[in-house]
Amino acid sequence: MNALHRRHLLLACGLGLTSFAQAADQFPFKNVKIVVPYPPGGSNDIVARALAQKLSEKSPFPFVIENISGAGGNVGAEAVANAEPDGHTLLLTAPPPLTINQTLYKKINFDPPKSFAPVNLIAGVPIALAISTQLEVKSIKELIALAKAKPGSLTFGSSGNGSTNHLTGELFKSLADIDIVHVPYKGAAPAMNDLISGHIHMMFDNLPAVLAQARNKRVHILAMASSQRIKALPDTPTIAESGVPGFDANSWFGLVAPAKTPVTTLNKLSADVIAILSQSDVQARFEQIGAQPMGLSGATFGKFLDEERTKWSAIIRKSGAKVD
Repeated sequence: MNALHRRHLLLACGLGLTSFAQAADQFPFKNVKIVVPYPPGGSNDIVARALAQKLSEKSPFPFVIENISGAGGNVGAEAVANAEPDGHTLLLTAPPPLTINQTLYKKINFDPPKSFAPVNLIAGVPIALAISTQLEVKSIKELIALAKAKPGSLTFGSSGNGSTNHLTGELFKSLADIDIVHVPYKGAAPAMNDLISGHIHMMFDNLPAVLAQARNKRVHILAMASSQRIKALPDTPTIAESGVPGFDANSWFGLVAPAKTPVTTLNKLSADVIAILSQSDVQARFEQIGAQPMGLSGATFGKFLDEERTKWSAIIRKSGAKVD
């Protein structure tokens, strides 16, 4: 090897070490892309854009949103799993790609526990059980009694097989030991329309979508799926306190990075996010869409993801739900 080649090799190694040092200690040193694996306009997208704006204000480089939708969130998640692990490509997502799809889909091209490093649990979104105004029950106990008296006669809608609201319904069936029939739709909106018209009897859905219809007396909120009552509806009981102990289901939004992202980068991201979630204007923006700032970080968020995977995989296997 001649002197010129040695010089080029040493220069290349030096640049590589400099680049690694930048990734670990000077994050960010270029624009940061936050992938949302669903179309623009939904709750996931709104939360991501609010967070990106605040992160950009704290950084010399902007945080930008890229919507990469498809296959229940798998397309966007795969793009992040395969990205350079330097913290400049992140995934902000609802539960399916991180905790549900690996059991639901026959094949996905990433491994959620191994492909991602947890950053923060950004926000939780309460799920409500809404029933048709034509269904003459006034409590969870009355609903369960009716379902047991007439097995297979009651229906619940969802935005599609394997969606969070579908699996919440399956959890209700399992823990309440009742036979109610799942009716999948191509989206939550058509399912809600059929609930309003009385074509289906009930539906689990994110609180913001349900609350607007309940206030207009088009549906009735029977109970909350969360383990505790929520501030917005203090008089509405939970399913758990209404005769189904252990029932707890919520949607949420989490931020993850590709596996092997430097710990210093993960820690800086996490600290910045936690500081942002404490800001009153961010909390007010989240409240408008029914989201509650959370802030679990690092290993604590990782443990939460493991628990969610265990819970939902058992529900999926028992329900027999599959997506090819």
